Amino acid sequence: MNRLSRWQLVQRMNQHFWRKWSSEYLNRVQQRPKWCKGNVGFKEGDLVLVKPSENSDTLKWHLARILKLHPGKDNLVRVVTLKDNQGV
Repeated sequence: MNRLSRWQLVQRMNQHFWRKWSSEYLNRVQQRPKWCKGNVGFKEGDLVLVKPSENSDTLKWHLARILKLHPGKDNLVRVVTLKDNQGV
């Protein structure tokens, strides 16, 4: 097996692992309370995992830090400002 074929195989295996991990494992550990308010309690300074967009060709999740919480009119936080290794 030449270097190019080996590299392509490793890339396919890597993408397969990330796809499987993100679809199976993360769904298992994620709590989904139905018809009730969740009590996540994010705070400024917390570390969070950020899922890549659906259009992204990579499946790697990135770590980011919460810089600011933006509560809505009902005082529920649905928007946050994040900082990762690429900036804000």
